[in-house]
Amino acid sequence: MLSEQSAATVRATLPAVGAAIGEISERFYEGLFEAHPELLRDLFNRGNQAAGTQRQALAGSIAAFATHLVRHPDERPDVMLNRIAHKHASLGIAPEQYETVHEHLFAAIADVLGEAVTPEVAAAWDEVYWLMANALVAIEKRLYAASESGRGGWRPWEVVERVEETADVATFRLRPADGSPAPDFKPGQYVSVRVELPDGARQIRQYSLVGAPGSDLRRIGVKRVRGDGDGDGDGSATPDGEVSNHLHARVEVGSRLELSAPYGDLVLDSGAGGGDGVGGGLTGTPVLLASAGIGVTPMIAMLEQLAITGHRAPVTVVHADRSPAEHALRAEHEAYTEKLPDAAAHFWYERPEPGHPADRTGLVDLSGVAIASGTRAYLCGPLPFMRAVRGQLIEKGVAPADIHYEVFGPDLWLAHG
Repeated sequence: MLSEQSAATVRATLPAVGAAIGEISERFYEGLFEAHPELLRDLFNRGNQAAGTQRQALAGSIAAFATHLVRHPDERPDVMLNRIAHKHASLGIAPEQYETVHEHLFAAIADVLGEAVTPEVAAAWDEVYWLMANALVAIEKRLYAASESGRGGWRPWEVVERVEETADVATFRLRPADGSPAPDFKPGQYVSVRVELPDGARQIRQYSLVGAPGSDLRRIGVKRVRGDGDGDGDGSATPDGEVSNHLHARVEVGSRLELSAPYGDLVLDSGAGGGDGVGGGLTGTPVLLASAGIGVTPMIAMLEQLAITGHRAPVTVVHADRSPAEHALRAEHEAYTEKLPDAAAHFWYERPEPGHPADRTGLVDLSGVAIASGTRAYLCGPLPFMRAVRGQLIEKGVAPADIHYEVFGPDLWLAHG
């Protein structure tokens, strides 16, 4: 993939570029938004920009891609690329936007590294960028072609039901406002929701589809993001969620929202044996569904689908939350687990109710949980939770290739992995 000459140059300069990639990302976004303020207003998540997480994710993805190229020159990191491409497709990213990114990214590289960016160095990193960009464009093109709605696929949907699941989580059930059939989706996928805020910005967020396919109604779960100064304990402030608070405060039955086509590659039919619980004969693949907080939403969809299709292999359900009262969709979590012939649910709470098992209090500890051989695992929740669960699963013999994850927001796994 990467030419031998460029590979040698990238290998030699990767430490310097890696050390400066955070500053490069910051300069990149400053230049991009100065030249194109509409991108910050109507495309990029302003909350993630304010918190700096989007810059970390960009830096992590570039560094991870370049590192993979020099270590495995004949392979392409398709798992990483697919995850990014699905997110881009849900936003309606167009091929020409990669030219805009290239212009401002390389201006930032030259600005930060100065004379170290020789023509040879510039050419090598240019090759890295276009290998990544062209791969993403190709994947996104296939995703758009497969979508019934084309690129972006924005359509108006009407809210037909709103349920307060917890103090901070509401679910919204929607139907196509124009009466046309809803696009199909796979359990675990998400849609982008675009809303116009009071200042005129049209901000976009992704929300998992709750429930299995089967009707023209779609359901999303929205957790109100409350700013708390440093909500993740990682030194970065967590601002109030603009879109989540808007949805909680302003969207009722009869309201209309713009939704994209469904996207996301954390789906059962790509992990549970290729069609086992989704549309065909069971393959006997054991499944583990692990979530924390609002990460429960895609897991409910997968769990319901497994129940509908009569999945007979072992299913292990793991969930962590602050308390039972804050465990959104708990009743569904339990009900679908009970419908499966060989399934068990394990819930951990930081503040449990009286009588809750002591070994299910605090952080998830899988040491006492039996994990079947050949298990395919699906994780969704805060990054520290997923890192911890992944490590425990590997210790219990689950193959790393069989552990799949979804991140709400920028993928900081790449930035710190």
